[in-house]
Amino acid sequence: MILVTGGTGFIGKHLVRELVSLGLPVRTLIKPSSKSPNLPTGIPVDVTVCSLNDERGLMAALKDVDIIFHLAGTERLATRADLSGVDINGTRTLVQAATKSQIERFFYLSHLGADQNSAYPVLKAKALAEKAIVNSNLPYTIFRSSHVFGPGDQFVTSIANVLKRSPGLFLMPSEGETALQPLWIEDLIACFVLSIQDQSHINQYFDIGGGEIFTFREIVEKILNQINLNRILLNFSPPYLRMFSVFVDQYFPRFPLSLYWLDALAEDRTTNLDVLPRLFGILPARFENKLSFLSEL
Repeated sequence: MILVTGGTGFIGKHLVRELVSLGLPVRTLIKPSSKSPNLPTGIPVDVTVCSLNDERGLMAALKDVDIIFHLAGTERLATRADLSGVDINGTRTLVQAATKSQIERFFYLSHLGADQNSAYPVLKAKALAEKAIVNSNLPYTIFRSSHVFGPGDQFVTSIANVLKRSPGLFLMPSEGETALQPLWIEDLIACFVLSIQDQSHINQYFDIGGGEIFTFREIVEKILNQINLNRILLNFSPPYLRMFSVFVDQYFPRFPLSLYWLDALAEDRTTNLDVLPRLFGILPARFENKLSFLSEL
């Protein structure tokens, strides 16, 4: 049995679908909420409701589980994110429960640039979560990924939605020269699945990204071309843009771009271009060839 935390999120849904299509038994962990969980439709999957900070509940959820994919996090909630309570302490509690349950493999999805000394809260939280996993006795595999894109993502889709709403212009952080390496969702999922079977991946880190590197400005321009829009890309001071993002988030909590989203654009997020073909035998998808889903927004 495979337990997936964050199974209702963008990446989690794709992973659950792929695992089930391969005939693998899957259980997804759902946090207690008054809202109906946004589970993948038409897929037979076991569901358990439990907080990441409830060790006793996690022990019950891990019954008959051999593998964990820990994808849950709160960064998408921006100023309402509980990085300390969920991303860090929640991971520590899950690790404790997994250790007691003698889990065979623990997979964790982190970010390129994760560093416990980082000035950016999400990257610091990811690094502290990594540390909890590595310091346990669990056989782990940690993926530090670049920006992942695909239908329903919080990267390309968010940019496209803002561009459609904007009154003729788009505020570009600084000059938009940050280097990014978009990773197609299906390529990431393929890496996960291949790693399950590869014992050499145990107790390893993998920095992974797509097969191309673009500046943020180039990515925005390609999205504009795909959705057939013209917008003025206006260079804007990052500190003022952060202040604007905090203001918008207070009144429009579902606004596509958040404070932590801006943090992700504050520095280059790239790795070696040959990682997927060299380590996983995967030819990365071309960015422009996978943007057709934006036409359906």
